[in-house]
Amino acid sequence: MGRSRRTLPEELLLLALDPATGTTAQPQSLDLGLAGAQLVELALAGRIAPDGDRIAVVVPRPTGDPTLDCALELLRRRGAPVRAVHWIGGPRLGLRQTYLSHLERCGMVAAVAGQMCGVLPTTRYQATDTAISREIRARLDSAIRTGVPPDPRTAALAALAHAVGLGKHLYPGNEGRSSRSRLRDLIRHDPMGGLVAHAVMDVQNGVAAQPRRGPGPAGRQTGARAMPAAEPARGVPMQPRRGSMAGRAVVH
Repeated sequence: MGRSRRTLPEELLLLALDPATGTTAQPQSLDLGLAGAQLVELALAGRIAPDGDRIAVVVPRPTGDPTLDCALELLRRRGAPVRAVHWIGGPRLGLRQTYLSHLERCGMVAAVAGQMCGVLPTTRYQATDTAISREIRARLDSAIRTGVPPDPRTAALAALAHAVGLGKHLYPGNEGRSSRSRLRDLIRHDPMGGLVAHAVMDVQNGVAAQPRRGPGPAGRQTGARAMPAAEPARGVPMQPRRGSMAGRAVVH
């Protein structure tokens, strides 16, 4: 996978970054969305595929992206297909910070040191190239405005944005109500994005232990019985930050 193209986790994070405050909207659910975005990106790269409500590794070959390849290797080690809701609901060890640090190294965001309550050091992030964020937003706006089925990548981004609750951040107030509704409707245009988005929402709603019902491939019934929770998926290795870690808070 070439690095000339931004990955879905990177785009979702840039979409969530508030240019006025340097923080990310929906910080808790965003972690779930980033884990889901990794799955969609791996599917777009042909490394994994949906198997009912589960995710199966079909090509274990690395993509060239270290963060995605870490997730791919963890999925491969599971041996059997894993339910998307279990994977996304597992602990995400520094996933958001890993992507923020990556975007900083790529020059797409800049870390800005500050203080909380005048005492506790904090780090906020500002986009250094607003044209990138505008291009990402324009793709969503176009899909919402025209009603033309978007490409799978944009459809998946819309599904994830809705799932983590970015609709009210992107299209606030009563005037944005119809846009939020159309953002939700874009879920149906990408099966993998839809599967992952529903898994993200299921985790937030606390229904991860209840499989989504419906026929799977080859007539297999998903949700025929409750499966025991799989071993929580580990996140990705945290990237070391420059300078001392003591007493510094990252404001998201």
